[in-house]
Amino acid sequence: MSTFRVTAERLTIHPHENADALELAQVGLYRAVVAKGRYRTGDWALYIPEGALLPDDLIAELGLTGRLAGALRNRVKAVRLRGELSQGIVCVPEAVRDVDLSAAADRDFAAELGVTKWIPPVPVHMAGDVVSAPELLRWIDIEDIKRYPGIFEPGEPVVATEKIHGSACLFSLVGDEGYVSSKGFGSKNLALAHNPKNLYWRAIEAYEVAAAARRIAEMFGASRVGVFGEVFGKGVQDLAYGADATGRRVGYAVFDIAVAAGVEPRRWLDPAELTAALAEVGLPAVPVLYEGPYDEAALMELAAGRETVSGTGAHLREGLVVRPASGRHSDILGGRAIAKFVSPAYLTRKGGTEYE
Repeated sequence: MSTFRVTAERLTIHPHENADALELAQVGLYRAVVAKGRYRTGDWALYIPEGALLPDDLIAELGLTGRLAGALRNRVKAVRLRGELSQGIVCVPEAVRDVDLSAAADRDFAAELGVTKWIPPVPVHMAGDVVSAPELLRWIDIEDIKRYPGIFEPGEPVVATEKIHGSACLFSLVGDEGYVSSKGFGSKNLALAHNPKNLYWRAIEAYEVAAAARRIAEMFGASRVGVFGEVFGKGVQDLAYGADATGRRVGYAVFDIAVAAGVEPRRWLDPAELTAALAEVGLPAVPVLYEGPYDEAALMELAAGRETVSGTGAHLREGLVVRPASGRHSDILGGRAIAKFVSPAYLTRKGGTEYE
């Protein structure tokens, strides 16, 4: 899940082709359905992103009682309204009516509105006892290109890999010690105690990731190695890719590797390095779907195809993860240049699960 903030944004308004009483308010490349005439291009409003949990009083004020997602009908989720994809909520609640939103671009309004980030539930087979692991290598939040469309330059060489809808599985080799964690636990510097029944430990042991990480450490002269993979299959999420995580061989594919020597900061392997390293150590990789000049429209279209992980196109694709062919820093993100392109069909599918 991406960085969570409720922010003030300058709007661009577009017509809704299928509804006379509605319009589309654009923030970045996101578009949210709003009442016609409520805003004009250039106006400022708050943008509440997908994955937000709203308090009851704010839900009532916005006229959204019973219209949001989740068991409590309080979660913001992408929906189609009269044929148009609506992502997030654009609004000016009473609590900020006297605020000059144009001067508050760096302010996070979440706390004062009582808006919190939705944390997916953790199924029993993904949970377990945890231990402190202060030196493990964390995964990072990947931002949606629609929120930050200027991350890449037109024509810049990029590589796009398939985004698999599973659960992020982190393995960190620190000296001689190996740590297994999930994205959520890893963000708190916690690792999962060894348990052969735990989903993540099953994947790490089935694919001999610890031995592969030791070889990668030798290849790059690293004292710390982070192997970041996706665990997937039936029993993990609603999209299974033809794999069965309830059996002995859980689905697993690596999407990133980080290396560090001594006290140096971690370095993410470039796509070509990653491909070569995984081939050398025999670990499965997420499919590469595109290599070439950055073309936003073409990548948006590619994100909406059928999955290629199973080899059979069993179901829709979650999307893409795009990064430069040569890793670089992004001033827009204040960190690594990387972004996700998410399929609209994935966002609006019925019965979807979102475990981390």
